[in-house]
Amino acid sequence: MDVLQRLDAEVDKFCNSVRFFREPLTVERAKMFVRQHRLNTRYRNSVLKLSVAVNTPDWDTRMGIINASSQELIADHEFGGGKPHWAILEEQGEHIGMSLDDIRSAQPLQTTQLCWLAWEALMKNRHWLEGLMANTCAERSNVPGYGTGLFRELGWFGLERKRWGDLFHLSDDQLVFFSLHEEADIIHSNFGWQTVARDAERLGMADAAVEACRINLYVWQTYIDGIAAAADALEGKP
Repeated sequence: MDVLQRLDAEVDKFCNSVRFFREPLTVERAKMFVRQHRLNTRYRNSVLKLSVAVNTPDWDTRMGIINASSQELIADHEFGGGKPHWAILEEQGEHIGMSLDDIRSAQPLQTTQLCWLAWEALMKNRHWLEGLMANTCAERSNVPGYGTGLFRELGWFGLERKRWGDLFHLSDDQLVFFSLHEEADIIHSNFGWQTVARDAERLGMADAAVEACRINLYVWQTYIDGIAAAADALEGKP
């Protein structure tokens, strides 16, 4: 297999492994996702992804990383109506009955903290192609074609858009956080995939890029399933 086929195989394995994807969505899981993913979006895009940009020698690639981070952190004029993605996620939380105090006072779970430390090791002091995998590999799961069933048809956030809409009886206008990522993450992940296709073999980094993808997706699985476990504990579930 070429390097992109190998990356796709890792993403497919990830999409078929994460509990949060395969088990029913609950109210507490949705609320915990809002609390943790708001924190994660802000931290990854203000600290971790910018570390990858600093290590990237190609100017256009560096600017691509910074532009994607600015959409998440500062303002997304292309897909988000000028709002940063973390603020749109706050609105998503309000649509399911959460207060801003609840959302903004949240502290990172122990699993979230561990994942931040893992990502720091995988993004700050690695070859820039390995760091780019850490930036984009999970966004790839929002592209249809991975996993099975409705996940394969819609991608992760397409699946969540349907699940959240059904569970909370939300309109399309109340599910913007998921729909904007369905569009934006195709562009962001294609950027990463195309860069690896262009440079990995030339730089002798194909195996390292695939391994970086595998390890980063394991960290993502720990982060997402940590959200599920913490929510289940609030509900008294084993």
